[in-house]
Amino acid sequence: MNKRIVLEDGFSLVGQAIGSEEDSPIFEAVFNTSMTGYQEILSDPSYYGQGIIFTNPLIGNVGINRDDFEALDPSLFAVILSSLCPTPSNFRCKMTLGDFLKQKKVPGIANVDTRALVLHLRDKGTLRGKIVDVSSSIDDVAAEIQETPWLHDHSAKVMTKKAYEIPATGKRIVLLDFGAKLNIVHTLVDRNCAVIVVPGSSSLSDVLSYSPDGILVSNGPGDPQDNKGGIETIRGLIEKDIPMFGICLGHQLIALSKGAKTYKMKFGHRGANQPVIDLKTGKVSITSQNHGYAVDADSLEGTGLLPTHLNLNDRTIEGLRDERHPVFSVQYHPEAAAGPHDSFFLIDQFLAMIDEKEGYIHA
Repeated sequence: MNKRIVLEDGFSLVGQAIGSEEDSPIFEAVFNTSMTGYQEILSDPSYYGQGIIFTNPLIGNVGINRDDFEALDPSLFAVILSSLCPTPSNFRCKMTLGDFLKQKKVPGIANVDTRALVLHLRDKGTLRGKIVDVSSSIDDVAAEIQETPWLHDHSAKVMTKKAYEIPATGKRIVLLDFGAKLNIVHTLVDRNCAVIVVPGSSSLSDVLSYSPDGILVSNGPGDPQDNKGGIETIRGLIEKDIPMFGICLGHQLIALSKGAKTYKMKFGHRGANQPVIDLKTGKVSITSQNHGYAVDADSLEGTGLLPTHLNLNDRTIEGLRDERHPVFSVQYHPEAAAGPHDSFFLIDQFLAMIDEKEGYIHA
């Protein structure tokens, strides 16, 4: 069955339907440059409202397994591929990617020139799109997309609806869930932390009722400025001097809570190959990232926040620390496995910060 992907400016490509054969919702078209990890990408709640274009030419070669999900169900709106592998080969494989997309009713399109599509987005910037029947009028679909308001409050769609706890005997960590990946929980549980996962919209009093030793502010989708309640709660927690670590969207929310600003990037960072330099040590890490917004460096003056990391591709802010409170954040994903030299040490640094809470001084 042939399908067509149409962008709001009229750019269009024809391909073959995969997954659900229904027309897709209108999505924000984004591209991911990772060569591995497509199962984690597909199940990452941060992709709510988006259609993922995979730049790697072959996707699905190891199928879908039972272990590598970041959420129980995918939140993305569509998948766009160059080539879908129909015969995966891996000892953990339980089903093909095509069968998974059908089971989860995710619409998609394959056999399209993803390189042309990505080059168009790099040139024009972020655009919205829709996957439709090949017979649909390109002009009519483009007009429909243009006339449809942008989605807001993405995090509210994917965060947990009620608090739950994973008990342990170690430190009590409240995870403010704005669309948290499961691997964030896993890294804390592996360190014997008791993890209390609460909605990102929780009030200050609700969070304090769990007597947290530390706060982890999670990743998540959408415009960080939509999370007014979460920003207010984070501001209150910082003033309580509770050790805090922010990841991705959490990094942006901490910045907003301190009076800094964020902005929408031209096409964002999505992939497992983003070089980031630690401004203190000079060490460069290859990081996994997934974000379309960034902290405005010019807005940091007077906030008490200092940059700790920069992206070497475009010099955007990749890390912050608070001069007066035990708070730090990174824009990338320390719980992800971008390569042999991953950033798990940042989780350990957060836990060490809790140990040193009394008389805490930033290095």
